[in-house]
Amino acid sequence: MDRMSLAAYCGMCCRKIGTLGSAQKSEHSWKDIRKIAKLTGSLILGGCVFAAYEILALRKSLSFDTQVVQQEKLKSYIYLQTASLDPNGYQGITYQVRKELHRAARKILETTARIFRRPFHGEERFSTFDAEEHESALWLLVKRSQSEDKKVRLQAVQELASSRYWRDYQYRTAAQAIDHRTAIGLARSKDVDLRFFLPPVLLPKPKDPSCLEDELRLLLAALPQADLDQCVQYFTSLALRESSQTIAAQKGGLWCFGGNGLPYCESLSTVPAMTVELFCLQALVQHSKVPSHCNGIESNKGLQLLQKLYHLRRDSPKIQRNIIHIIGNMALDERLHSSISRAGWISVLADMVKSPRAMESSHAARALANLDRETVQEKYPDGIYLLHPQYRTNEPIKADVLFVHGLLGAAFKTWRQQDVEQSATEKEVDMEDDYSECWPKTWLASDCPSLRIISVEYDTHLSDWKAKCPVESYRESLAYRSTDLLKKLRTAGIGDRPLVWLSHSMGGLLVKKMLLDASLDPGLNSIVNNTRGIVFYSVPHHGSRLAEYSINARFLLFPSVEVKELSQDSPALKALNDDFLSFVKDKSLPVLSFAEMLPTRVGRMLSLHVVPVESSDLGIGELIPVEVSHLNICKPKNKDSFLYQHTLKFIQKTLARELGKQ
Repeated sequence: MDRMSLAAYCGMCCRKIGTLGSAQKSEHSWKDIRKIAKLTGSLILGGCVFAAYEILALRKSLSFDTQVVQQEKLKSYIYLQTASLDPNGYQGITYQVRKELHRAARKILETTARIFRRPFHGEERFSTFDAEEHESALWLLVKRSQSEDKKVRLQAVQELASSRYWRDYQYRTAAQAIDHRTAIGLARSKDVDLRFFLPPVLLPKPKDPSCLEDELRLLLAALPQADLDQCVQYFTSLALRESSQTIAAQKGGLWCFGGNGLPYCESLSTVPAMTVELFCLQALVQHSKVPSHCNGIESNKGLQLLQKLYHLRRDSPKIQRNIIHIIGNMALDERLHSSISRAGWISVLADMVKSPRAMESSHAARALANLDRETVQEKYPDGIYLLHPQYRTNEPIKADVLFVHGLLGAAFKTWRQQDVEQSATEKEVDMEDDYSECWPKTWLASDCPSLRIISVEYDTHLSDWKAKCPVESYRESLAYRSTDLLKKLRTAGIGDRPLVWLSHSMGGLLVKKMLLDASLDPGLNSIVNNTRGIVFYSVPHHGSRLAEYSINARFLLFPSVEVKELSQDSPALKALNDDFLSFVKDKSLPVLSFAEMLPTRVGRMLSLHVVPVESSDLGIGELIPVEVSHLNICKPKNKDSFLYQHTLKFIQKTLARELGKQ
């Protein structure tokens, strides 16, 4: 956008407007008015460049928006929204433009000059300025948000976000005046107005989609390839190979699936649903887990490329989630924060965190929490999701609740509300306002606002045929997962507060393994010492029949490490249970266990009790059989259901001392 000198150009344009007095010159007058919209100016006071202009609404046919940059190396400029004008509405526009432009420019420049010229004091009073109070208030808050005093900064951001009387042009001028630290704080403020954020730069839409594929492949090829983690190597080679096969698929050739060595192909005449872009993004997700590779993504303009893809694929939530996953991983490196901000991601995240979908909002909340170094001490590594609080809050966090899913589970879908049948009564339940696709994020957060609620995610596979990274099968063992997750959880601050664990199925075995491992590591003793209680949902303490049936199930021809570890005759499983039982008795930890009573359909052929009641019995604590299947044991039907209410009471009772200090 053009930027010119105010002194030189303002008079010239106003003189031109003054010569336009009739509707016959309407076409020329509109061209000149558009030039007025490009007016810019600079005001240098104390080494700070700051300017502001206002053009108010001119009748109903014409509307102006103004924005001001308050940054040392940038000059200000005015934005004119595209408007459709009726030629009959041009009469008198010269007078209105001159009057409103001069009045607005004089008021804002005088106000901002007074504010930024004077030494800053926390108790500055607006009455000392010759302007409307709300005009002064905005610029004082913007200045305070950049104060050297952290308390002043945080208070200013909170007041900016909570105020509802700013005018449209004020939001837009503030968007250019605030720094990226303030923008992140606003993005993590609940119910903030999105006009506070500059929209991302609109990059040209590629005429040929293959151009975008080429850019993604070039980005992947530019990242380090030597000494890679085997899983990263796998995803990178898969993405590059599938990219090259796309052309053959489009021409009706053979498309080879998987990349895991399975010798089967299928003839296709169109590109499969899993696009090349998704392959490349999955590879980039793996690369983004490596700090040095994040630098490579940034230096090769990956942030801008991902921005382009994000807006191009608005109809693909899966692609967008993968992109935000990458941004969240890159945000772990504070050196990349300014680059992420300059690429326009703050406004995208501020919008996405408001999504009603738990998965989308939680991905964005994780990225924003990693960016917010003002109020968040912890960092959330890959696979660790903050479900509550996702915004800045004045409510002190007094305890943590951690959710760990089981086989084929996930950080969100495992903990959703129970899927209802198609009966009329249940359809009404399904349509209730309090329906939750992640009850820890909604119901538990509402009932216990002073809790920090975290959910973990890790890959699990019933069969090696479906393994995403078969060359890394050792990673599926409980021992490896325990070591990996403990490191991530400690980074996220688990162990700094009182803690309650909730786990489903194999996730319970993982929790037992982590607590035992933590008890042997002095650096992780805080996790053990702060554990207040454990909830198990159908955890196979003594094994599961799933491992037996998998031999005869077609889709479980090759049982994975996880399933093998669930065998009822597994020596490792017995040793784990014996050691954990001694651990719980020694620590006097309260335990609550739920057991499934209904069979679960496994594939098309089998229906079985995945975890029999006797296997769910740890041998200590309360055991409650429930008339639900293995999948629904951790999915309450509604907020008043026995499953949820009993879980809530256990958490409140276990943390009574901490939660009672409200």
